[in-house]
Amino acid sequence: MAEQLDLETAGARKVYTVSQVNEQIHELLEASFPELWVEGEVSNCRAYPSGHTYMTLKDEGAQIAAVLFKGAAFGVKFKPADGLKVLVRARVSSYVKRGDVQLIISAMEPREKGALQLAFEQLKAKLAVEGLFAEERKKPLPPYPRRVGLVTSSQGAAVHDMITVLSRRWPGLEILLYPVKVQGDGAAEEIARAVADFNALLPDTDVLLVGRGGGSIEDLWAFNEEPVARAIAASRIPVVSCVGHETDFTIADFVADVRAPTPSAAAELAVPDQDAVLGGLADARRRLGAAMAELIRELEGRLDFARRHPFLQSPHRMYEERIKRVDELSGRLPDALRQVLAHAEKDLRLQMEKLDAFSPLKVLGRGYAIAEKLPERAILRRADQVRPGDRMRVRLHQGEIHCEVKQRGSDFET
Repeated sequence: MAEQLDLETAGARKVYTVSQVNEQIHELLEASFPELWVEGEVSNCRAYPSGHTYMTLKDEGAQIAAVLFKGAAFGVKFKPADGLKVLVRARVSSYVKRGDVQLIISAMEPREKGALQLAFEQLKAKLAVEGLFAEERKKPLPPYPRRVGLVTSSQGAAVHDMITVLSRRWPGLEILLYPVKVQGDGAAEEIARAVADFNALLPDTDVLLVGRGGGSIEDLWAFNEEPVARAIAASRIPVVSCVGHETDFTIADFVADVRAPTPSAAAELAVPDQDAVLGGLADARRRLGAAMAELIRELEGRLDFARRHPFLQSPHRMYEERIKRVDELSGRLPDALRQVLAHAEKDLRLQMEKLDAFSPLKVLGRGYAIAEKLPERAILRRADQVRPGDRMRVRLHQGEIHCEVKQRGSDFET
């Protein structure tokens, strides 16, 4: 009976596949935890080219896998990174294929800093490493621009203030307005495109003013976006960033060639004040006239001094002294010439005496003779230079002897 009962029990069992179990777990989790807030520290954070970011959230006692899909990532201003403490809104789910429990994140906030502040710091650090803030890459503003471009909203006080200041300070200036959204979705892309279009379509624009009036950090956020920063960095036209009030700083301020605290201040930096320039020209004209007058007075003084100089009053004085000098030298010339000739004659006698002392005739006078072999008249210095029968000439102090060599025994004799 007991054995029969076991068989019936065995026949009543429901067997699940692994996939079925994981699917039921998935459905149970999805139904039980539709959405909740979870606090933890990010680790093993990996962003993929698809736009999805996978990570682990952990605390002191446990950890759980989490994923931020591309669609939800657009709403997160900062970049998730290892070590960040975050608060996420997510639903609990599972990956059916492996049975792994994970959080599907729909929103994320940093716990220690505001999301926008964290995003600002992250982008600033990234661009700084790339050298986009380096002083050596910043371009100087032209001193006397003829065309100024404005990249800002066509509405509001900022554009009015810039146009008013530019027109007042530098009349005749060509002002081109490229109206863009300055806050909200798509604003960063419009601002970046406007800067690029000025460079591509109006490259002879002398300077660009890029900015807007004041507002909250959310209102100014378009100027903290990476597309705007890179468009300003790539601009061949010098860019003045003018966003918000004096205390507001944006990424655009750091990348731009010049940062102005307000849009009105940007206009003042971009163009000179015509009244000041005209005043400077008038002052330069006065200083030039004074300098020329002083130079003329100096030249007149020099001319008057030259006119009163004795040499100019009596020009012959200029060459009288030279004539005297010539006469003096002419008078000294005969004596100098005689001295030179006497010295040369004395030196000649000395040289002749030296030559006479070494003369061969002097040697012959002391009893020596010079023997020459004929007919080549080669001077003989050794006896073996001649053979019996050779003819010789012997020169004495007075006269000479012609002889022939004869041999007696082993000796030679003449």
